Amino acid sequence: MRSDLRLALVGTAIALLTSCARPADRLIVVSTDDVQGKTSPCGCHTPKGGLARRATFLDSVRTKQRAVFVVDAGNFFPADEDEREAGPFMLAAMAKLGTRVAGVGANDLRFGYSYLQQHARAVGLPLVSANLVRFDTNVPAFEGWRVETVRGLKVGVFGVIAEDTDLGPARDTLRVDSPVPAARKAVSALRAQGAGVIVALSQLGKAGSDSLAAQVPGIDVIVAGGGTPALMDGVRIGRTMVLHGGNQGWQVGVADLRLTREGRAATIAGSTVILGPEVRNEPAMQARVKTFEDSLNAHLKARDAALGAAPRPGVTVPHFVGMASCVKCHAAEYAQWQTTAHARAWKTLADQQKESTPACVSCHVTGYRQPGGFRTADDASRFGNVQCEACHGMGTSHREWNDNGAPPVAESVCRTCHTPTTSPTFSFATYRPHVLHQPPPGLKPLPETPAQKLMRQGLPPHGK
Repeated sequence: MRSDLRLALVGTAIALLTSCARPADRLIVVSTDDVQGKTSPCGCHTPKGGLARRATFLDSVRTKQRAVFVVDAGNFFPADEDEREAGPFMLAAMAKLGTRVAGVGANDLRFGYSYLQQHARAVGLPLVSANLVRFDTNVPAFEGWRVETVRGLKVGVFGVIAEDTDLGPARDTLRVDSPVPAARKAVSALRAQGAGVIVALSQLGKAGSDSLAAQVPGIDVIVAGGGTPALMDGVRIGRTMVLHGGNQGWQVGVADLRLTREGRAATIAGSTVILGPEVRNEPAMQARVKTFEDSLNAHLKARDAALGAAPRPGVTVPHFVGMASCVKCHAAEYAQWQTTAHARAWKTLADQQKESTPACVSCHVTGYRQPGGFRTADDASRFGNVQCEACHGMGTSHREWNDNGAPPVAESVCRTCHTPTTSPTFSFATYRPHVLHQPPPGLKPLPETPAQKLMRQGLPPHGK
């Protein structure tokens, strides 16, 4: 081989090696917060989120960008005691998705400090919190902060939690120190360890997270958890970008950092991306989720079977009586009700094997966990669907109605289930005529929602 060609090849190899070793000039931080154990797409209007969609999104980002840093701000454990098994599964799924670090929220301590530690260690997912401290040793309950290397970049990350957080069963083991001094200490320590970019995983809520950005200089990105609403654009406070990604895993926050040669943030853009139906389910993660959810639903059904149907309360106790009692005198109203979506509410759960999932059941049945009302799936024949009493009140209150019949149903009654989260397009004025027992002549059907379209096509509306 000619010497000039050999030298050229060596030069090219050195250039490639140098390029690979040089830190990236761009960092993408992808974040979630307050996922609350939601494993699959959820939402009555347009099902959003889910681990399988998140996997697809991350695969797409990693295909386009060299340096991607995935974090979670905490509250990834379920909000319902009955879904305890979703906690460890969520930790394992987060690790599988390449989550580098997670913060700690109130839900994550719901089953105890040791329980959380044990399962996080089992999957190798580091947890950070700069102001959760053990009473016995006066040292941080988790790592206060840590430095992660991403494509040659040193990224520092720490977590903070609100001082008034209810720590549940961990309250006798842990205390919460003031978050601002803890954050300042973390930033100083991370800079001393060479971190060029610093990310804060906050459980301080919107106001607290925004205040943290204003009071603690040196933070590049704050992932705002702890009950913050979703904002489509990141909020810049000083030199800090604050991401408000909502909850239940419906969205992911994305911070795009352009870096200096020293690995510091030169510019930061922030946004929130909704994981809607246009984001396909990644097959491998979808299979994992289905296996887990089938197991959880089987467990919940077995528990419900052991409980049996709800006992019937005494006649003197105000209670739900079931639609069969109403139909005796209100056959016409019953016939009209059967034409509404309320009459199919239970079936939508049963089709998805969600009939034992507490977070879903309450709005698809009547009198959930109330005297005489729905308690387990065994009660579906009497209290499944959104029946008369769900809108008009307990049947035992019928005697209190005057000669004009039942009082008008207030908008607040509908809003208990048709919330901005579950029914973002709900309008009382628009929807009310469709459930009136004497609807106006010529009333046009409501527009078909994406979920209803999937059901009509024979596809599951919740992404399973």
